[in-house]
Amino acid sequence: MKFSLSRRLMAAAAASALGLSVTACGGGDQASNVEYDDTVTVGILHSLTGTMAISESTLVDTEKMAIDEINAAGGVEVDGKKYKIEYIVEDGASDWPTFAEKSKKLIDQDKVPVVFGGWTSASRKAMLPVYESKNAFLYYPIQYEGQECSNNIFYTGATPNQQSEPATFFMYKNSPAAGKPFFLVGS
Repeated sequence: MKFSLSRRLMAAAAASALGLSVTACGGGDQASNVEYDDTVTVGILHSLTGTMAISESTLVDTEKMAIDEINAAGGVEVDGKKYKIEYIVEDGASDWPTFAEKSKKLIDQDKVPVVFGGWTSASRKAMLPVYESKNAFLYYPIQYEGQECSNNIFYTGATPNQQSEPATFFMYKNSPAAGKPFFLVGS
């Protein structure tokens, strides 16, 4: 089943994503007694259990807080219509096949057009075909290895050419052993 997404709903979902990134950096004016014209529901999919929960659970808290702040400030406005953002949280359970399964649930059953989720490359790669086949959108919040491009995934983290290469060049030029060969060990 392909998920049909109206332009307005996509705009509202994208606005909520932009609002998440902006609002998470600082509070805005707090509006009270806001009347909304409609709601848009987004998914939050991170590990709340298992080995990755220690890293990913803070993202769930941050995303929920940002959404609450956006709503308190009046929600998002698209074409003069005010949207309240609602969210559904799912647990990826530190298991990449579970991420794909929960993505399908969020898209097919819960009808969310946008999901904020994933942490590992394995979870992202498991989710990728789901979002592409259903024409839904995933915001992936962490650095990744690059050389992957999808119209359905917003890669918000740095790639090696944005992170490792500049750091390596800086160390090479500015260390006490500047200009001498060295080994960079990492994963």
